Amino acid sequence: MKNICTLLAAVLLTTTTYAQIGINNENPDASAALDITSTTGGLLVPRMTAAQRDAITATQGLIIFCSDCASGEGELQIKLTSSWKNTIGGDVNDPLALAIGDTYQGGIIFYLDGNGGGLIAALADQSSGPSGIKWYNGSNVTTGATGTAIGTGSANTDAIILAQGATETSYAAGLARAYTDGTYTDWFLPSKDELDLMHSNIGQGSSTDNIGNFAIGYYWSSTEVDNSNAWRQYFGIGYQNYGGKDGPYSVRAVRAF
Repeated sequence: MKNICTLLAAVLLTTTTYAQIGINNENPDASAALDITSTTGGLLVPRMTAAQRDAITATQGLIIFCSDCASGEGELQIKLTSSWKNTIGGDVNDPLALAIGDTYQGGIIFYLDGNGGGLIAALADQSSGPSGIKWYNGSNVTTGATGTAIGTGSANTDAIILAQGATETSYAAGLARAYTDGTYTDWFLPSKDELDLMHSNIGQGSSTDNIGNFAIGYYWSSTEVDNSNAWRQYFGIGYQNYGGKDGPYSVRAVRAF
């Protein structure tokens, strides 16, 4: 008999819990199935991209946070009968169909990774021509900035600045890092392969008629060869070679999105 009473109490308690739940709240509102009380945290709903959202067979009333909507700022969205809307009832601000050469987030897109991200070049050079800027800060040191691949430019820039000091605008990587378009501050000096993509996709080597408006001459990459040399690229013809870090060449900052 005792076991039966215990089981009955457990069933009743479970029924009550599922009927109305209070979190940090012993007396949930009568109209709420779930009533959360907090002054130190909020409700974090599932976060996903627009593509992941669209892969769901969504029931009316489903709420998600679209992480790549609204120009990457993100947006809270709810499923209505036939479409998704934002929480003020407007059309959702889904990601743009971006393309190479588009002006976006402070610059010109020159690479898309196929997953909603990519690389952007600043709209203009940070230094250019014969009066450009040197790769080093005046001393030949090994910085360890040896990444060549797409996606290594930012780490290279960090390594260069760590090794060469914070007199930022006196050398190429520091100048690129110090750049801001007025909104974004995460710019860096491109790696060897990233620099080549700029030339091929929005520079003189592209079919976009040099939409990036690059000068004819050498541009610095962030990729180091040794303590005295670093990779550079001649925009116009497009060939890459390495030269002394004391060469005064052009700089075009880039950022990832």
